[in-house]
Amino acid sequence: MASAVSVEKSRSQSAILVTLGMIVTVGTALGFQHIGGYTPCALCLLQRDPYYYAIPVGLLAIAASLFKLPAWLTRAALIIVGIAMLIGAGLGVYHSGVEWGFWAGPITCATGAPSITTNAGSLLSDLNAVKPPSCNDAALRVLGLSFAGWNVVASIVLAAIAFFGASRKTA
Repeated sequence: MASAVSVEKSRSQSAILVTLGMIVTVGTALGFQHIGGYTPCALCLLQRDPYYYAIPVGLLAIAASLFKLPAWLTRAALIIVGIAMLIGAGLGVYHSGVEWGFWAGPITCATGAPSITTNAGSLLSDLNAVKPPSCNDAALRVLGLSFAGWNVVASIVLAAIAFFGASRKTA
């Protein structure tokens, strides 16, 4: 039987690990975009939303755990993070299916985030010249998985960590 101290430590570690994991995951996507030059499509951008919403909740879980606030608060925050990561996994599965041609993408699939010019004189010509990426084409595949596929893997692992931390009950 686990002691209350070890359960609280385990819950704190889960909160820290899942929050750092979310920061690294979305940071990696932003790095590929801003450093690597990969322009995200509309579905790529949509897949980031669960991270943007869940990271502050993860920080709340860390704070609640470290400041010894009621355990239900940490557990509730971890459950919310886990649900957000499952939503992220679902979005990744949807996008992967679009890339593999299993189903059609949304109509907004052609409205990615093109590079923004700082030259006002060429703004109109740049808008006509820059074509946003299609959601149907994977920009890069690593070990057979696209960015969307790797997001599914990351989201499921992060959800498992969050739910594990939330499931830890004191005896």
